[in-house]
Amino acid sequence: MIRLSQFVLFVLMVSVQLVGFAQSKDPVVDAIVKEASQNSQLENLAHELLDGIGPRLVGTPQMQQATDWSLAKYKSWNITARAEKWGEWRGWERGISHIDLVYPRTKSLEGMQLAWSPSTGGKSVVAEVIIIPDLADSLAFQKWLPAVRGKFVMTSMCQPTGRPDYNWQEFGTKESFEKMKKGRDEQTEAWARRIAKTGYNARTLTLALEKAGASGIVTSYWSKGFGANKIFGANTKTIPTVDISLEDYGLLYRLAESGTIPKISLRTDSKENGVVPAFNTIAEIKGIEKPNEYVILSAHFDSWDGGTGATDNGTGTIIMMEAMRILKKIYPNPKRTILVGHWGSEEQGLNGSRAFVEDHPEIVNNIQAVFNQDNGTGRVINLAGQGFLNSYEYLTRWLSKVPENVKTHVKTEFPGAPGAGGSDFASFVAVGAPAFSLSSLNWSYGTYTWHTNRDTYDKIVFDDVRNNVILAAIMAYQASEDPVRTSREKSVLPPDAKGQPGLWPAQRKATRRGGVD
Repeated sequence: MIRLSQFVLFVLMVSVQLVGFAQSKDPVVDAIVKEASQNSQLENLAHELLDGIGPRLVGTPQMQQATDWSLAKYKSWNITARAEKWGEWRGWERGISHIDLVYPRTKSLEGMQLAWSPSTGGKSVVAEVIIIPDLADSLAFQKWLPAVRGKFVMTSMCQPTGRPDYNWQEFGTKESFEKMKKGRDEQTEAWARRIAKTGYNARTLTLALEKAGASGIVTSYWSKGFGANKIFGANTKTIPTVDISLEDYGLLYRLAESGTIPKISLRTDSKENGVVPAFNTIAEIKGIEKPNEYVILSAHFDSWDGGTGATDNGTGTIIMMEAMRILKKIYPNPKRTILVGHWGSEEQGLNGSRAFVEDHPEIVNNIQAVFNQDNGTGRVINLAGQGFLNSYEYLTRWLSKVPENVKTHVKTEFPGAPGAGGSDFASFVAVGAPAFSLSSLNWSYGTYTWHTNRDTYDKIVFDDVRNNVILAAIMAYQASEDPVRTSREKSVLPPDAKGQPGLWPAQRKATRRGGVD
């Protein structure tokens, strides 16, 4: 039996040890983790942005609504924010798409107009659907071309299967899987030859069909997953361009190919709004010791509009907004200024961030670090040095302060290679500013949500997003507090494929006026 005095001494010793342990930890880090875990605003931010406002295609009213919403949200958190104009874009507003099979039977088809597609003028257009034929050459195509007048023309290959490869691998025999792949490869090559023999490429072909009097263009850009299609932009000027799901596109194609020429009824409502201003949202927590040095949290705000832009890049957006909210509450007087950039028109060529880099040398020349998050909802698993020779020294030091359950997922690579594109960190890397990508776990991003009609709220994995908020906020805090400026020394890059010395990515100018002839 332990005597009372011994028990009291034991308790005192444990208490001293616990106090010592608590004092050895950083209270700011602890508070960041607690706030992110117990008072998360992520679900509400995602709901307001993705469900309430929706996709944020550059030049649309929704992009402007999102900008206004972000400014109001930062104001509510007592964070200074501004909308900074970087250029202009074609103003366009998506309306409802109705696509119905009306012959040889009736069926509502799954599909939508592409971004910037012309409308059907407030009415439904009913017409036959035909396929680009396999003709001998461009002369034969020119002779055939008048046949498109008053027709909807299918310009995509009919996929032989709507099952993703992983489904075939799980359930099919090896022989049937290989047979399917071989047939698909041959069909893909044959379709490419068919288009080439028209004398046009995929882009110029649609313009030739439009000029010849087609009623519309029908495409299907399958994303190689169940129900997922990629939705990009139209280049027609007067007739609608629509994307139809693999399943329904295949139905139309097989009917047309068999001689039962299908008819569809198509109505696309959209509105042209002229040329409109394009903005970045910039918010900052001013530094008190080195206000003219900057730690930047970065995420593009715009999206394609087939879905609601949830994982590209709604998740990156709410990660950085939530990190700023937490930092303002827990760390309101940073050593360096902590700035967040929500960039516009990343999807058309990193335009918002490239414009910021061009317009703000006084900031860019004094960047301590940029942390960018873009590629989906997953927890961050990769952090590379982007070719900066000494990035190992400071990134690993900052990362060491991140809780083990967060940093254990992160693999590092130093010095790495400088990113030339892909997301907004590259705009800063190109001018020698230390900028880094917080690269995420896949979660079938490339197939199911990247630029697809399925990129919606329900695909967000909030536990992983919370993980990333903690990482981003602590890395920003550590970068701000570091007594030493980060080194910009570049590593010597390996020779290219031709044996020439490796070159650092060149700075590219932003497109300041887009979508306007």
